Amino acid sequence: MSAVGIGQRPQNRRQRAIKFLWTGIWLAYLSAPVSDLLHGGHSAGVVVLGWIGLVAFVTWYFVLVFRTGRRDTTRMVLGALAVLAVQSSILALSLGREWLVLFVYVSVASGAALPLRLARFTIPAVSALLTAIAFAVPGGTAYLAPLLLPALLGGFSMTGVRELVRTTRELREARATVAQLAANEERLRLARDLHDLLGHSLSLITLKSELAGRMLPGRPEEAAQQVADIEQVSRQALVDVREAVTGYRRPRLGAELAGARDALTAAGITPELPLDPHSALTDASEDSESVLAWALRESVTNVVRHSGARRCTVDLVRRQTLDGPMLELTVDDDGTGAPDGPAGAAGDAPGSGLAGLAERLEKVGGTLEAGRSRHGFRLVARAPATPLDPDVGSGA
Repeated sequence: MSAVGIGQRPQNRRQRAIKFLWTGIWLAYLSAPVSDLLHGGHSAGVVVLGWIGLVAFVTWYFVLVFRTGRRDTTRMVLGALAVLAVQSSILALSLGREWLVLFVYVSVASGAALPLRLARFTIPAVSALLTAIAFAVPGGTAYLAPLLLPALLGGFSMTGVRELVRTTRELREARATVAQLAANEERLRLARDLHDLLGHSLSLITLKSELAGRMLPGRPEEAAQQVADIEQVSRQALVDVREAVTGYRRPRLGAELAGARDALTAAGITPELPLDPHSALTDASEDSESVLAWALRESVTNVVRHSGARRCTVDLVRRQTLDGPMLELTVDDDGTGAPDGPAGAAGDAPGSGLAGLAERLEKVGGTLEAGRSRHGFRLVARAPATPLDPDVGSGA
């Protein structure tokens, strides 16, 4: 791409040449000073000095315009504009009225290089200086009307261009920030999914491996069954990870309840699960079911790994609240371990798994409660559900 976007600096020679062309095309208005040097009847020394002055003016003008937007200090820009104004005044007073056109370039450079809060003063100041010099130069008043309006309009139009460039640059930076935030959010989603998926699957594989090791000497057939289960769990974990990476992972409560039963049983924990979870899930949104399935997976993983419990009770009910119908999942164990920490760890602060789970629930308008209960540890996850009757929750 050779074009230069609005608010972007040239990145190569071709882009710099394009910007130079678009900026330099306006130098055609310098035909009056050039014609004066060629046909004005000045002496050779004056012509040489005039060419030097004109080249110095154009060079300084290009330096100022090309550096616009590089966050130079206001004092530096004002100094550069002062140099242009002094050059214009000296050349006009020395060589005649044809050189008054230089003040138009000073006004345009002022609008392009200064913020509006300053340009609204410097542009009229340059126009006033143009007027004063026109009255001081013989025949200059004849050029005043054709130059004063372009000086004012050109200067203030460039303030609009400058604001457009600034807004475009900020928009481009904002888009880059949004893209970065989206990438961070995707990484966070992937980290949560992998934590929940692999934590549960690896815990189950570890438990079944230990169980198979104990069965192997005396009950090889049962040990072989445990090894077969390990293979099945590992294959399913691989599928889950692939789905999580591609963003299509949406767990279901029915499947997670079956997995919870296997994991708890393998860990020697007696599971008490709801007999008919589908009755509570009637007309429930997929997002709510999915996030509660994640909650069940995370809580059961914590029970298996950290609780030291002998019994775990899972309950799923549908409640009508002031905020509308809610699905409520409760996981209660009689253990003594801490969530996301080693068994018996002190403190009730939730670990990274529960923190990620709370974020999931918050996104769908749900809540999470987790902490010590009288007999162990309890987790309660709530997520909105669609009412069975559209009139329920509307007050009808």
